Amino acid sequence: MKTAKLSLLLCLASLFTFANVSPKEKAALVAFYKSTHGESWTNTWQLDKPVEEWFGVVVENDKVTQLNLSFNKIKGELPENFGDLIHLTQINFFRNQISGKLPNSISNFKALVTLNMAFNEISGALPDSIGGLESLVTLQLFMNRIEGKIPVSIGQLKNLEHLELYNNNITGELPTSLKNLTKLKSILVSSNKFSGKLPSEISYLKNLKVLSLFDNNFFGTLPNSICDLTGLEELVLSNNAFYGNLPTNIAALSKLKVLMLGNNAFKGELVKLEAKFPNMQQFDIINSDNQGTIVTLDEEED
Repeated sequence: MKTAKLSLLLCLASLFTFANVSPKEKAALVAFYKSTHGESWTNTWQLDKPVEEWFGVVVENDKVTQLNLSFNKIKGELPENFGDLIHLTQINFFRNQISGKLPNSISNFKALVTLNMAFNEISGALPDSIGGLESLVTLQLFMNRIEGKIPVSIGQLKNLEHLELYNNNITGELPTSLKNLTKLKSILVSSNKFSGKLPSEISYLKNLKVLSLFDNNFFGTLPNSICDLTGLEELVLSNNAFYGNLPTNIAALSKLKVLMLGNNAFKGELVKLEAKFPNMQQFDIINSDNQGTIVTLDEEED
């Protein structure tokens, strides 16, 4: 009798130790593999082996928590049931050829902290459902083909610290709902097709260190409220249609290391401006026809 009980306990322990991820999560992974031509990836998956042995897949407590598949020659669209991977905390698909729109089901990623799909071929507008990523800290979608406006729902990402959307085709104005993202440290939206004025609500973002709006169609005068961002280290406004005098209290931004104002229509004695910033490393006020790429000091920050 004791031997039978011991055998049963050992059997249960074995089942617990080698338990698999849920069928729903595995089905989502398989659908992703098939829709993106997994057999052609640089590091492919052996679907007959346990999920925890698949390249780039991290499984913790029988839940898929991370997908790390950068530089893997992934080509194709994300399936709608990709959102069934509800326990993901990190997605890193940097430098692939993923195309199509982001599925609405991404709103299921309540635990997601990092979403990096930069350097792909993602198109269409950002879905309103992106506001459902309530744990998101880093959103990196730069160097894609995203278009349309930033949805107002982005203001629901209360934990967001890094918003990196540069080099896309995004239009419209910066939504005023950004004021809700008080943990934001960086906004990088250069080289898009944004327009409109810089909203005065930018002053709500007291933790902001980097604001890069280079190469868009922003216009108007800078709001005086920008001077409330006393922690700002980089302000990149070149290649827009800003005009008028700078705020009189601009020197309050004493931590500025980078100030790029060229190719706008600002007025005043801009040449003397550099001396007001003791930490300045990169300063540009020149208006020319030359356009280039601004590299920010914090571009590699996670």
